[in-house]
Amino acid sequence: MKRTLCSSLIAGLFVTGIHLAAHAGGNDDHPKAAAAAAPVATVSGVDVAAIDTGVRAQDDFFRYSQGKWLKDVEIPSDRASWGAFNIAQDKVEDQVRTIIEGAAADKGARKGSNAQKMGDYYASYVDEARRNELGLAPLKAELARVAALKDKRGIAALAAHFSRIGAGAPLDMYVHQDNKDSTRMIVDVSQSGLGMPNRDYYLQDEARLKDIRAKYQSHVEKMLALAGHADAAAAEQAARIVALETGIARVQWSAVENRDPVKGYNKMGLAQLKALTPNFDWSAWMKGVGAAGKVDSLIISQPTYFAGLDKIIAATPLDTWRSYFEFRLLSAYAPYLSQAFVDESFAFRGSVLAGTRENRPLAKRAIAQVNRDLSEVVGQAYVEQHFPAERKQQVEAMVRNFIIAFREGIQTLDWMTDDTKKQAQLKLSKMKAKIGYPDKWRDYSSLDIVRNDLVGNVLRAREFAHQYGINKLGKPVDRAAWSMSPQTVNAYYSPELNEVVFPAARLQYPLYDTEAEPAINYGAVGISIGHEISHAFDDQGSQFDGDGNLRNWWTKEDADQFAARGKVLVAQYGGYSPLPGYHLNGELTLGENIADNAGAIMASRAYKIYLAGRPAPVIDGFTAEQRLFMGLAQARRGKARDAALISQVKSDPHSPSEFRVNGSLRNHPGFYEAFGVKPGDKMYLAPEQRVIFW
Repeated sequence: MKRTLCSSLIAGLFVTGIHLAAHAGGNDDHPKAAAAAAPVATVSGVDVAAIDTGVRAQDDFFRYSQGKWLKDVEIPSDRASWGAFNIAQDKVEDQVRTIIEGAAADKGARKGSNAQKMGDYYASYVDEARRNELGLAPLKAELARVAALKDKRGIAALAAHFSRIGAGAPLDMYVHQDNKDSTRMIVDVSQSGLGMPNRDYYLQDEARLKDIRAKYQSHVEKMLALAGHADAAAAEQAARIVALETGIARVQWSAVENRDPVKGYNKMGLAQLKALTPNFDWSAWMKGVGAAGKVDSLIISQPTYFAGLDKIIAATPLDTWRSYFEFRLLSAYAPYLSQAFVDESFAFRGSVLAGTRENRPLAKRAIAQVNRDLSEVVGQAYVEQHFPAERKQQVEAMVRNFIIAFREGIQTLDWMTDDTKKQAQLKLSKMKAKIGYPDKWRDYSSLDIVRNDLVGNVLRAREFAHQYGINKLGKPVDRAAWSMSPQTVNAYYSPELNEVVFPAARLQYPLYDTEAEPAINYGAVGISIGHEISHAFDDQGSQFDGDGNLRNWWTKEDADQFAARGKVLVAQYGGYSPLPGYHLNGELTLGENIADNAGAIMASRAYKIYLAGRPAPVIDGFTAEQRLFMGLAQARRGKARDAALISQVKSDPHSPSEFRVNGSLRNHPGFYEAFGVKPGDKMYLAPEQRVIFW
């Protein structure tokens, strides 16, 4: 359906909105139209059919804006959650599926071409008959490598190999810019090695977590039995593996501790590493991952963890380590083996951990795999077919307005001194924005994909990705590279590059609607733009300067003021409960909550900058400011299964959708004005209790 767009829309300001129908009915608390504004012949983009008029906007804006949708929509049986982002992801999946299945049908594609790689990878994944025929055989060489572990000095080399093939080990690594010298690349080594989401699943006494632990041990046992171990041996090994992982969990840092970039920056040379962990052969590990001769030091993110791990290595029998690595391998590659392995993997990871009732269809799992491992091959075709050039220009125009809004916001802060404001403005002036897709595509010519070799394809793809990172060492920083593919429904801020990135798939319906009017879009996609820019100035990003270096540019007075506001926000969100007995971790979610709060305020400011003093129309019974908040809330519509919510509370730095909306708007002065929120309303916070960072 086409709608008429005015030229000001083309200039760049639309984005999300979810649709339509004239507003009908409502109670006395429904927002009233502003008499002074003249309506125009257009559609707002507000999904009025989703509104629950039985809920007051002033009491629960999340449920007011989408309560009927929440009641009517069922979470699909193969999903742990459902919402606007999932709807967008499904649309992208369909678009990508057409690309990949088209490649698979082209039997004449030139070997080594992008079409051949996509098509043959997909074909290898959906060939269930061959997978069932082969059983565990594709992992024979990898299992033999584990069985050949003859002493504990060999653990380091085996762990390095597992990093190369994405099989999981007690330590993980990634290559990125040095936080204190953003012109060079380094290797960062961090804690890892758990089969459940994080340490809380092993250590906390909650009844639900105890139940999950018991089911996890049973899962480990079943996986080992599928691999050919006798029942009694599988049970005994499973108990030892879970005990080992529990020991690893005890020495790991918490998710909150891991958020501190200063505490996590510990540069160590080989001599220091050997002193820290005498039982771990770092020389063998560096050779195994391919970093030997390329770097002379590593960043150790959690030194006390590695000291603790060293003691665990010394105290744990070699047989237990063999069993542990065997299970890690089986767990990582179960989705690519015979049906029995696929089913058991899903039974725990999909059903127990996420509450999902059934696995996704085989073809969709295949699409996801190809999309992940050949991300920029698929992305190049996706952009050509689904991201018109004018959309990039539109979003660039929006981002410019948000930068202006943030600049003005800094200057109006009454709690920050001029010296720190000057530094904040300098950082903002150096920020870059990437929209849609990279200017330079990754070269996959060295990756070999074979039509009848699924496990081999996965192994080679993971080693290719690992080597891609290693190849960055000793070279100038590639500032053109992206950390997300164009077909990813997400966005991010990089503190080391001081850039915000918005992939093409994030900029489509229902998260970007070129036919919706500006207010909705400044709320819907605007909250994402403001959110990512605000990450440069949250409790983590604010510790980096405009050149991407971890450097304190704050006066002590201003740093104390910022920290005090952070404590208030921690307490606010810590009081929110998505399920009985579960409260949000305000410290874990602090950075995302700051970005949500600041992003919402920036959206209102940026929209006013767009208006440039022009009157805004009333549409669908909503003023422009009300529509902006409706766009913000409806773009974050979502519901989740209890198991998924528990996992989110325990390990995700993002608050659940309900609190991302209500939590940020309770601190937003413009929301109080737009909806007439007063003392006694449940959304109301007294002015002295509200927090404004930027």
